[in-house]
Amino acid sequence: MATTPLALPPQADHPVYVIGAGPGGLAVAAALRARGVRAVVLEKSDAVGASWRAHYDRLRLHTTRRLSALPGLRIPRSFGRWVARADVVRYLEKYAERHELEIVTGVEVFRVEREGSDWVLHATGGRRLTGRAVVVATGYNHTPRLPDRPGRETYKGRLDHARAYRNPEPYAGQDVLVVGIGNTGAEIAADLADGGAGRVRLAVRTVPHIVKRTTAGWPAQRSGILVRRLPTALVDRLGALTARVGTPDLSPYGLPRPDKGIATRQREGAIPVQDVGLIAAVRAGKVEVVAAVEAFEDGEVVLADGTRITPDAVIAATGYRRALEPLVGHLDVLDGRGHPLVHGARCPREAPGLYFTGFTNPISGMFRELAIDAEKIARRIARENARTRRGGKTSRGGRTSRAGRDNGAG
Repeated sequence: MATTPLALPPQADHPVYVIGAGPGGLAVAAALRARGVRAVVLEKSDAVGASWRAHYDRLRLHTTRRLSALPGLRIPRSFGRWVARADVVRYLEKYAERHELEIVTGVEVFRVEREGSDWVLHATGGRRLTGRAVVVATGYNHTPRLPDRPGRETYKGRLDHARAYRNPEPYAGQDVLVVGIGNTGAEIAADLADGGAGRVRLAVRTVPHIVKRTTAGWPAQRSGILVRRLPTALVDRLGALTARVGTPDLSPYGLPRPDKGIATRQREGAIPVQDVGLIAAVRAGKVEVVAAVEAFEDGEVVLADGTRITPDAVIAATGYRRALEPLVGHLDVLDGRGHPLVHGARCPREAPGLYFTGFTNPISGMFRELAIDAEKIARRIARENARTRRGGKTSRGGRTSRAGRDNGAG
């Protein structure tokens, strides 16, 4: 599939525009195409799966291969049960090729506006694109968020976001502080400990639930699927029982069991940390748990307990912002945290034809939920198209043009 950045297809039929060529955007485009609805994917980078290309080398899907496939294409068995980052990229490339998706690279959409019954997208080079519907799939991990602590801007030591981390080689023999104990921070800390860093400390503000990725062959993802619709209090009790049986008590190492239940924390936006080496590293003394970062002063890092340390490098695994405000903030479709008010096949009341996918982080698995959302969104759009045709209007979609087809990214 040839790539022609900025080559936009004709707009005569007002296609559905999908913003972002990551797994969510590709899945929606494929599901739409399968229903005869033309979808054009717009991607600001130059290849599909841009976020996955940028992740650290050690990363693997925390969900099983069988439960992570997107609509219309299984993940190859040769990729193993826990698919590696590079293989995820290969799968997304194959997915776009197999479904013959229209993907245009090098096009960034800056603002989306409603105009009559259509949507207008303002994009790279002053382009003004008109579509019948818009699916925003720019990703959960969009814009790196550095710790907002006093002195950060003038800190003289090395401070990088986890987005810049690839492998432990550059940190051999160094004293490294990892800030944040989400899945990324926990895995980077373990990676550094295994990869030869001289000292690894992990700054923790809120102790997470830590679960084993698999127990006796049973993946944690399947448990997440089974309990996702059960009452919060019940899941909290089940989670506490499972933790006592299956996860060692790390209180002596600075990681006591959380006060809040696993489902309660998930509903607050914090998913469990899947153990891929952290527990062993902590128990072996290879990763030291320390207090949260409170401030940066010259070359020192000040922790919440008053301790001052001078690491050679600080890696901030402090998450990302969705960064949707410039794109759709003026449409009153975001909550106070900048997250979409609705997602999947539901449209905001004031914005019919505007859809969001990939802005939640469910315990049942993001790829799985992206696949489910894609089918629901495609069914909804196809149904709306059919309703329009029955109303006597001329259909403006339903075909897939090869003109301007690109190999894009997300």
